[in-house]
Amino acid sequence: MPVPFASLRPAPSAPSARPPRRTRLAAVSAVLATAAAVTLTACGGGESAAGSGGDTLKWATSSFPAHWDPVVGGSGAQFRELALVYASLTRTDATGKAVPDLAESWHYNTAGDQVTFHLRSGLKFSDGTPLDAAAVKDAILRAKTQKDSALFGDLTSITSVDARGLDVIVHLGQVDYQIPQLLGERVLQVASPKAAADPKKLDRSPVGAGPFTVTQLVPGTKVLLKKNPDYWDAKDIHIDTVELTSAPDAATVVSGLQTGVYNFADIEPSQASAAKKAGLDVFVQPGFNAENISLNVNKAPFDDSRVVDAVRYAVNRQEFVDKLTFSYGQATDQPFPPGYVAYDPKSADLYPYNPAKSRQLLAAAGYKPGQIKLSLVIPAADPQAEIVQSQLAKVGITVTIKVDKNWATPFFAKDLTFSLYGTTGRDSAVQTLTAHFGPNGPLNLSTPYEPAGFEAAVAKVRRTRIDAPDYASVLQAATRAGLRSKALVFTYSAPNLFAKSKAISALPKNPGHIDWTGVTIGR
Repeated sequence: MPVPFASLRPAPSAPSARPPRRTRLAAVSAVLATAAAVTLTACGGGESAAGSGGDTLKWATSSFPAHWDPVVGGSGAQFRELALVYASLTRTDATGKAVPDLAESWHYNTAGDQVTFHLRSGLKFSDGTPLDAAAVKDAILRAKTQKDSALFGDLTSITSVDARGLDVIVHLGQVDYQIPQLLGERVLQVASPKAAADPKKLDRSPVGAGPFTVTQLVPGTKVLLKKNPDYWDAKDIHIDTVELTSAPDAATVVSGLQTGVYNFADIEPSQASAAKKAGLDVFVQPGFNAENISLNVNKAPFDDSRVVDAVRYAVNRQEFVDKLTFSYGQATDQPFPPGYVAYDPKSADLYPYNPAKSRQLLAAAGYKPGQIKLSLVIPAADPQAEIVQSQLAKVGITVTIKVDKNWATPFFAKDLTFSLYGTTGRDSAVQTLTAHFGPNGPLNLSTPYEPAGFEAAVAKVRRTRIDAPDYASVLQAATRAGLRSKALVFTYSAPNLFAKSKAISALPKNPGHIDWTGVTIGR
């Protein structure tokens, strides 16, 4: 049985690794976030700046949140930054397993269609509102029903929620043992129901029960935070203040780290060598990242499966790894990196790079070289698109790259024919699978199309306890069923690359997460 998670480690001879490419939605959101830079004071006081001593985390991030209401922010890359403010029912440990956070324990009923989470006693939000079962129920229902929620599709198994003191009873429409994995940082960051009564205000002035509270917020630019003394695990938070800044151009991040403007940042692989020479600690944080080429099988020419297969055989995954990740990423033909428990070895390399076979398939479909002309619609200039353009040109498909900052609207409306997308993964592997391959999956450009047998395979995973001996094989069978989809062609997986001052101690190796528990900053 495979290990639950295998860290993506750089090859000894390579200079560096690559940070996660933000999901395309996050990229668009970041652009939209650069609205008026009016400083807004959130709950917790009107301090004009965080302290600048050695106990201050100065974090430059390329995933600066576009929204601070976690329901609107969704489960994309920015959840790591939102986790400064918000806590969740569960968190993820170094093996990818759900462990207690706000909930100190949980249990399922015999049928497996109800799970009860037992909250810690004495919890409260930073505005003083009690954090009890009623508050968690409010958070779940808001995520399911709020008009602008980006999370409703993740919670389809939940039919209702009861609140009894500190017990949150979650009723399910189907047996689903993935719920503790699901209701963690990515999907259920719990906001104060008092503050969330006005979601627009919450989006500007976040109120949670996480390790820090916001003292000042400049939309799209900067947030100042201070340690939350009422956080349930405050004794293990050794950082007093945080300055979270939207990262400038990648070329200037290292100089900012070197001069002390920042002491922590995600960096591009091209900057890793300079960061090391500057005396910074460059490291890879494990992740679930996977990039794909998205196809709409409801539109020509991808309504012909031979054209889809031609694209599959035209893709040279190693070229993406070599050119975009400085050889630190990994080629993957699945929505998971090799080594992760959901990665299916039986499906590895089903469509190896074979441009000759690609051209044969196009000819069999009745297309002459140059006859297929496609627009590849993306939100911003991306060298990944140029690689796709070049590789398809070699088999006779002409691709024109079209940059549309409003790309998200037609993508999620399933109006595009051809695009790119990248995922940072999910703590629940089933959530990753359904998002990509399900009939209503947000990352399935071919909705309502789904591969035959997929729903049955996923339902079997939900019915299987995560600690069951056959869990890995059942999960991998669901991945195998999903990969019959002709809507996605996966290309590569890249680890998360960060640089920090050596004064900051090592971070917990929780895959996909940035966890400040136990981290210290020397003076």
